[in-house]
Amino acid sequence: MRSELIGLALLFGAAVGLSILIGRYLSRVFGHERSLLDWLAPVERTLFRLIGVDPGVSMRWSQYLGAVGVTSVVWLVLAVGLLMTQARIPVWNQQNIPSMEWTLALNTAISFLTSTNLQHYSGETGATYFSQMVVLMFLQFVSAATSLAVGVALVRSLRAESGTSPGNFYGDLMRSLTRVLLPLSLLVAIGLVFAGVPMTFAPYDTVQTLQGDTVTVARGPVAAMLPIKHLGSNGGGFFGANTAHPFENPTMATYCLHLITVFLLPMAFVCFVGFYLNRRKLGVIIFTLMTGCWLMLTIPIMQQEWAGNPAISALGINQSAGSLEGKEMRFGTLASAFWCGVNIVIPAGALTSMHDSYTALSGLFMLLGMQIDAFYGGVGTGFMYLFLYIIIAIFIGSLMIGRTPELLGKKVGQIEIQLATGIIVAQPLLYLGLTAVAVLVAHQSPDGGVSLGWLSSRNAGPVGYHCFTTMLYEYVSSVAGNGSGFEGLGDNTPFWNLTTALAMLLGRFIPIVGTLLIGALLYEKRFVPPSPGTLPTESYTFGALLFIVIVIIGALCFFPALAIGPIAEYLTQTK
Repeated sequence: MRSELIGLALLFGAAVGLSILIGRYLSRVFGHERSLLDWLAPVERTLFRLIGVDPGVSMRWSQYLGAVGVTSVVWLVLAVGLLMTQARIPVWNQQNIPSMEWTLALNTAISFLTSTNLQHYSGETGATYFSQMVVLMFLQFVSAATSLAVGVALVRSLRAESGTSPGNFYGDLMRSLTRVLLPLSLLVAIGLVFAGVPMTFAPYDTVQTLQGDTVTVARGPVAAMLPIKHLGSNGGGFFGANTAHPFENPTMATYCLHLITVFLLPMAFVCFVGFYLNRRKLGVIIFTLMTGCWLMLTIPIMQQEWAGNPAISALGINQSAGSLEGKEMRFGTLASAFWCGVNIVIPAGALTSMHDSYTALSGLFMLLGMQIDAFYGGVGTGFMYLFLYIIIAIFIGSLMIGRTPELLGKKVGQIEIQLATGIIVAQPLLYLGLTAVAVLVAHQSPDGGVSLGWLSSRNAGPVGYHCFTTMLYEYVSSVAGNGSGFEGLGDNTPFWNLTTALAMLLGRFIPIVGTLLIGALLYEKRFVPPSPGTLPTESYTFGALLFIVIVIIGALCFFPALAIGPIAEYLTQTK
């Protein structure tokens, strides 16, 4: 156990060191300073000429948001059309995989467009090589690049100088792709190939087992898809078993490479904030807060899983290696639980173990991490969510000392506070409301949802505690852009496809629109030098206040639902 913990700590330290370097690099790229990949500028100019875009033209905030919306709609329409006709496309479909039904195609396209990667299909049987490579991987790249561009635009609004432009969305999008995501993905893909991850367009193989049975072994261009899956906080797997599949994650070497890749850009963006704003202490405070809160979620998950499942202990089964149900033996309990903690706060949602098999309190901390969604978070979007809590904390702190709220020299007015509050409240309203609808529909079924193909009958009552948690988890994961699930849910139905698609769209674009509107308001305000009475945001006291605000808001918004889900399940197991 001790050696595993030391190894995981060293792995985290390596990710921190690399993220500082990448954060400095991001500051140079988006600050239009000299950087390592400036030789790609002619390629970028050629691409811009082909699509008829001038990246040097500054956009107004409304134009920036409009560009985000227009490109997203175009990508969505194309993706849905290709997924619904994938069986007719004459290339890369050696297994004769059928086209997707329209609600599944819509759900899948929205899922990858929003970086959620909630998969209501299994990659081996539901998507062709063409769909995986041309449709889904393309969406993984552009959705991550969009998140990074929007995050950069928000950080620009916090600079001291006032103005009216967030930059150019197309320029930010291109730089995110050519200077950040594509080069890093290429390096990671090479490492994965050398580590044993398959990269082939050959059809599935057929082998004979030692028992004489004939089985089909799925394979494909796996190594190409995995880097952006993790770098972009996407999480969609090539196979249905996701990163637990031995072809996606065969050894501890690939485990380490995957995990560093998941950490890299969300951590680097926090460092980028400090470098770009020339406020390194602020970056350190934010990084410390995020790391501390992540540990407060991850350590209990590891402890709960190492302690074992009480239901299995009641059978007299030895659990000295922890709760191994739903976990891969090549990783074990601690590494699986650590991976879970990382992929909950960072909305990649990639799985090396079955979250549905974790203990009740582990499920509680998973839900908390996704509901708050501000500890590291996605590429660019993690800081975006924390920014909303910063606005609220500044408002409360300024009220306590009798000062006008200010953020880095910009006055924070009534509209900014209302927008931040509205966005924070909108998320729980969305997933709690949809969960209530799902529970109501399940109750209309005489067997509590079993005949609908949604739920198992293993829990007492029409909708048992774990079944409720399963439905709540599905919507929380959708709204938070995580994409993982308690896979006991039969989710490939029109009801789940359409309701989770709505949750993913609103969960993605309400925060983007709202935070950019706040950024626009702050950007236009005149910089005011700090005075002796100004609430200092670059202090650990403010960091403590921010932590308290997150805890209070989290408790008020989330505790009632958690009480009738994982907490009730835990109490019934231990009574």
